[in-house]
Amino acid sequence: MSADPIKVLKTKVFDKSRWMQLPRDVVIGHDVLPQVPAVCADLCLDDPVVVFSGTHTRDFAGERVATLLREHYEVSTFTVKEISMETIREAEDHCKGAGFLVGVGGGRVIDCAKIVSYNLDRQFISIPTAASHDGIASARASVPMENGSVSLEAHPPLAIVADTGLIAAAPHRLLAAGCADVISNSTAVLDWELAHRLKHEEVSEYAIALSRMTADLLMKNARSIKPHSEESAWMVTKALVSSGVAMSIAGSSRPGSGGEHKFGHALEKLAPGTALHGEACGIGTIIAMYLHGGDWRAIRDALRTIGAPITPGDLGIDDSVAAEALLMARTIRPERFTILDMGLNQRSATELVKMLYQE
Repeated sequence: MSADPIKVLKTKVFDKSRWMQLPRDVVIGHDVLPQVPAVCADLCLDDPVVVFSGTHTRDFAGERVATLLREHYEVSTFTVKEISMETIREAEDHCKGAGFLVGVGGGRVIDCAKIVSYNLDRQFISIPTAASHDGIASARASVPMENGSVSLEAHPPLAIVADTGLIAAAPHRLLAAGCADVISNSTAVLDWELAHRLKHEEVSEYAIALSRMTADLLMKNARSIKPHSEESAWMVTKALVSSGVAMSIAGSSRPGSGGEHKFGHALEKLAPGTALHGEACGIGTIIAMYLHGGDWRAIRDALRTIGAPITPGDLGIDDSVAAEALLMARTIRPERFTILDMGLNQRSATELVKMLYQE
C-alpha cells in the first residue's frame, strides 16, 4: 500500500496561474474608422451588431460606424443618453440577441457598452471619440450613483479603433484629463508597492513597470501635448491603451488606481459634475506624490503644462471641500490600502490642500 496519500511533506510544484484578457486588435491613427469592418472580420465576429453612441457622438461618429458595418452585418443602434442602472438594463434588453457590441463615443458610452457586453457575455469593440480616461481600454467601468460613482468589474475590449482626427477635434480639456489619468499611475504604483510592504499584497512587477513607464513618457513629453493636434491625440491614446493593458496584466486596476483615485472619487461625490474624472485624479496625484516624498512639483508642472487643473480653485471647488475629500478617501474602496489610509486628520488635510498653491 502506498503512503503517498498521507504524506505530510509533499514536493512543491509551481501552480501559479492568471488569466489575462488583452485587446487583440488596436488601430490608432488618422481616419481609421473605415477599417472597423476589417477589424470585425479579422476577429470573426458574428451578426447582429449593436452600435452604442451618445446623443452628440451619434451624429458625427456613431452613424458613420453603423453605416460602415451595415455593408457586412445586420446593425441596430442604441443611444446612451446617460449612464445609469436603468439605462444599462434597457440596453441589455436591446442587446439580448446581439453577436457583439460596438461603443462609439466618450467614457459614458464606452462604459455602458462594456458593462452590457460583460453582463451578456458578448465581445465589444471600443471606438473612443475622446481620450479622457483609460476606460477606453481597461476592464473597469464607472457608473454614477446617488452617492457618487462606483467602479464595476467588466472586461477589456476585444479591439480598439481610435481615430486621432476625431479625438483631436474634441475639447482639449478632455485630452488633458486623459493625460492626468495616465500620470496618476505614478502614485498608483507607489501605493501598490506600499500595500505590498505593509499588507503583503501581491504585486506584478511587469504591470508596475509598464504603468510607470507610461506615466513617465507622458510627463517627459508634456510640452508636446497641444490642443487639437493629431500627434498629441495619438500619443495620449497610446498611453491610455498601455495603461489599460497594465491593468489586464495585473488582473486588477491597481497599476492605475491608488489613493489619488480614491481622492478623485470622493471629490466627485462632494462636488458632483464639477471635475472630470482625470482632473480630480490629477490633483490627487500631486498630493499623493508629496506624501510619498517624491517629486510632486514635477507632477504639478507637467499637468500645468498640459493644461490640466492643479488646484481645487482651478475647478471652482472650495479648498475646504478638497480637504474633506482627502479625509473621505479612506472610505472609498477601504480594502485598497494607500498612502491616504495612514491617518490624515483635518489639520493635515487642510495643509495638504494649501500646499497645492505653493510655487
